[in-house]
Amino acid sequence: MNLGKAELMAAAERAMRTEIPISGWTDRQKIALTCRALSDAGHDSALAGQISTRGQAPGTFLTQQLGLGFDEITDANLLLVDEDLTVLEGAGMANPANRFHSWIYRARPDVHCIVHTHPLHVAALSMLEIPLQISQMDIAPLYDDCAFLPDWPGVPVGNEEGEIISAALGDKRAILLAHHGQLVVGATIEEACSLAHLIERAAQLQLLAMAAGEIKPLPPRLAAEAHDWTLRPKRSEANFAYYARRVLRRHPDVFELDNSE
Repeated sequence: MNLGKAELMAAAERAMRTEIPISGWTDRQKIALTCRALSDAGHDSALAGQISTRGQAPGTFLTQQLGLGFDEITDANLLLVDEDLTVLEGAGMANPANRFHSWIYRARPDVHCIVHTHPLHVAALSMLEIPLQISQMDIAPLYDDCAFLPDWPGVPVGNEEGEIISAALGDKRAILLAHHGQLVVGATIEEACSLAHLIERAAQLQLLAMAAGEIKPLPPRLAAEAHDWTLRPKRSEANFAYYARRVLRRHPDVFELDNSE
């Protein structure tokens, strides 16, 4: 009862490391789960958006095939591609807009997963050409961690867009793209999935708050503390496990491969 806040936080982190189990899902399964979870959360916009994760070989990544919506992705229909989007495993073609993922992976060796989508509230906020404001506890993982690209470079199918977007992202975990959508990156698929959910909620909260009055800033010290605490890897794993359980209840077709061996 007499422990201070720092001691209690440290004790909670130790407990999370032992009490939150490792899922055992493959990267293919995690990407499929992420696609379905984000579709259910309103991130689908026909065929717009891409989700990818690094492959085992350098310069490769897993992503969905062009022509399938997020709600149709399974672990079996993902593609393994190289930096030129040449299909190495799977059938079909990757979205040509996936090209800018290669730029981010080359610039950010800490990034294992990229989620780019056009969800409704993010897209609406992007039309105002103003940065995302983080001023609420639940979305603290994005505090001082969301860049802003104020100029729309057009359809991101060329190398120019890859250079512009990767440079604007810098060392942040997220970026709001004016007149476009959002992009988040994660050290893990679990982290990227969690941040993608949060950035759409953040945009929705910002639009609601702007309609009611002036948004007040969070105290910087406390906001930075909340950012670091809520981005603990085990918290991201717990968040992802929750999203995954919902997907598996709603979409039992998400896994098609036999990964028992």
